[in-house]
Amino acid sequence: MKVGGISIFGLALLNVTAVASLNNLPAEAEYGLSSIFYYVVAAIFFLVPIALVAAELATGWPEKGGIFRWVGEAFKGRIGFMVMFIAWVEVCVFIPTALTFGAVSLAFINPDEKEAEALSGNNIFVIMIVLVVYALATIITLFGSKGFATMAKWGGVIGVFIPMAVLFLGAIAYAASGHAPEMDVSWGAVIPDFAGFGTIVLALGITQMYAGMEMNAVHIKEVKNPTRNYPIAIFISAGLTVLIFALGTLSIAWVMPKKDINLTQAILVTYYDIFDWMGIPWGGSIAAIMLAVGVLVTVTTWVAGPSTGLLAGAKGGYLPPSWQKTNKHGAPVLILGVQAAIIVVLAILFVILPSVQAAYQILQQLATILYITIYILMFSAVIRLRYSQPDRPRPFRLGKKGNGFLWVVAGVGFLVAAFTFFVEFVPPNQIDVGSPVLYTVLLIVAVLVVYAIPNIIYQFRKPSWKSNDPDYAPFTWEQKTDAAATPVAAASADTAQEE
Repeated sequence: MKVGGISIFGLALLNVTAVASLNNLPAEAEYGLSSIFYYVVAAIFFLVPIALVAAELATGWPEKGGIFRWVGEAFKGRIGFMVMFIAWVEVCVFIPTALTFGAVSLAFINPDEKEAEALSGNNIFVIMIVLVVYALATIITLFGSKGFATMAKWGGVIGVFIPMAVLFLGAIAYAASGHAPEMDVSWGAVIPDFAGFGTIVLALGITQMYAGMEMNAVHIKEVKNPTRNYPIAIFISAGLTVLIFALGTLSIAWVMPKKDINLTQAILVTYYDIFDWMGIPWGGSIAAIMLAVGVLVTVTTWVAGPSTGLLAGAKGGYLPPSWQKTNKHGAPVLILGVQAAIIVVLAILFVILPSVQAAYQILQQLATILYITIYILMFSAVIRLRYSQPDRPRPFRLGKKGNGFLWVVAGVGFLVAAFTFFVEFVPPNQIDVGSPVLYTVLLIVAVLVVYAIPNIIYQFRKPSWKSNDPDYAPFTWEQKTDAAATPVAAASADTAQEE
């Protein structure tokens, strides 16, 4: 069904390609059959609450801005801008980890597995690929929603669905031929071993794997009949995401011994092993190319989403006018440029830290902590809005009557997010991160800096920053203030009300 810019199918693919990144599968493959337990539990207690809450918020407040709009409506401008800024920075942190996997994929185009493994562990090679692929993703984003929607439609099929189908069917054939599984397939293996607290840190990274389901709500105005089509697309996306993660993880765990699983190389090595067994070793190179395409699609989707949300915040008067400038396709030029500069700085971490894996893990955990902060505020916002704006039309509403069901759904999501937030500061046992104390301190300092920057910007903002762009819809509380005061007095009232 064709819609005003993005179809149901297109939006579902945007969501799946934003969430279902195959580069995270090796981390869960270490847990073998018990990974299914984590996927199902996380889907029930985290992914489903995200999808349900996002559906109510996006259809009740369909104005541009996504998480900025929702949290800003609930907690006013300071917190709204802070959450959008955190989302934008989180993308800057997440992208190098995703592109690390892209670099590994490109290295494995070489049919010589040993040479490919050596090249994928080369820090300089990784940095070069991160920068080049990110530049390409940014160029695509500069062409607006048409560019990244088309990219998601075709690139998602090539870079996610086909490689996933090949991996799963290849693993089935591999198993059917008589190869013994490298993982424990007894029923007892389904229940995880919770003996060590540090050992579940990587497993809790599954929450980061599910993050992003709400992100494309910033494009909701580009979807025809969003009150109907957005919830449909988001639930289709959720089901496909769980299926992709579960089948992909088990395929890796069946073929590759646990001791040989590497966070950045395992999935590529699995493809090589399967295709070598089939007698078509060149197939591994084809799979590597497709996975690299999938990384490009994922990164493009993530670049477009939060940058669009931050643009809405800029137009609302939370950033200087220079940050509000767009090209003829509506892409925020300066925002994307600053984002690119941050990516370059973070890429240097791959040289400073002991190994690519260590750099990958610390950025992954920082990204998780920042994104979990967003979810904590999102779950809080949907509850507050039920009471602060009870008469707001909600085409998709959690519970037909009363607020009990909302409290259950959002409350469960909030508790899971809060628990994950604190656990993510614990260094994982599986990776050499150098000094555990330094590792944790570095994470804490990085998080505090990210929290502080938007608050400092907000404190020194000027009334003249606010745009009269008709594309920006004022918050409900701003509209009430503007109706009761002159423009000059309204600016002062806004400040007093938000403080």
